[in-house]
Amino acid sequence: MELSVAVLDAPAPIGALTVGVTDEGLALVAFGAEPERGRRAAERLDLRLVEDEPGQGRSAAAVAQLAEYLAGGRRAFDVPIDWRLTHAGAQRRVLQALHGTVPFGAVVTYGELAVRGRLDSPRGVGTIMGSNPIPVVVPCHRVLAADGLGGFGGGLATKEWLLALEGVLTPTLDFGL
Repeated sequence: MELSVAVLDAPAPIGALTVGVTDEGLALVAFGAEPERGRRAAERLDLRLVEDEPGQGRSAAAVAQLAEYLAGGRRAFDVPIDWRLTHAGAQRRVLQALHGTVPFGAVVTYGELAVRGRLDSPRGVGTIMGSNPIPVVVPCHRVLAADGLGGFGGGLATKEWLLALEGVLTPTLDFGL
């Protein structure tokens, strides 16, 4: 059994995504070129690490779908998800509720997602979003604070860019400064 990992060059402000896929499905999306994250994920899953070239190997479908999404040509992902890097219980319930109920162009607050994921605390949702091993595909960028954007593991500029890509926010002007 293997975890196949590839790095996708993504537009700014994202820069790169490290993508990891097992026999069961997409298990890892990490911001940046992060081979160490792939290695740690493989160890945690007790799998052999294989580095794919982008567009080849087991990771090809996930990399292609992420590239299409980031180029504005895809609104939903249909790659299977391997949830094993999430903790069974609250983390998995909340992330699966997010993945299944918050589509492209929609947002939800931490409190609303807490209800959907059967969690007592909106703060707990924030912690879970920060530990999401499959961001973008399991769209934690679509989870907002009641009074603003809230945080994001990929950085606030990345969250704003993703929400603008989906039409939730008006894109900011970029004069190349």
